[in-house]
Amino acid sequence: MEKDCLFCKIAGGEIPSRKVYEDEMSLAFLDINPVNPGHTLIIPKKHFENIYDLNEEIAAHLMKVAKKISIALKKTGVDGINITMNNEKDAGQVIFHSHIHIMPRIKGDNLPMWPGKKLKDEELDEMAKKISSGLART
Repeated sequence: MEKDCLFCKIAGGEIPSRKVYEDEMSLAFLDINPVNPGHTLIIPKKHFENIYDLNEEIAAHLMKVAKKISIALKKTGVDGINITMNNEKDAGQVIFHSHIHIMPRIKGDNLPMWPGKKLKDEELDEMAKKISSGLART
């Protein structure tokens, strides 16, 4: 637990939340600034800043919880689900406690999707090599 971390305080019960799910490793609660009703955040109870230091067991567990919550949200009548995790400031991370967003989508909600970029074959080949090389070093 980080003493100044908002999500650690929520996980520890110091700050109230609208819990929708809880188990020994994780907590899921409604986002207070939702993109649509039902927007849920899933956090590990233990503090990890982002995906880079999140251990594999907890990362896998969070995705299992994301699936459960997505299925429950689908039963409420939403038309789709986006699952997102922002990692680091330049990717939009605001609270530096690892968390997954489950964002319900409603037909006609007009939420923008990220723009795709057309890359040259050489650029794609080079990036594939860089990623493969990075994986070989882990």
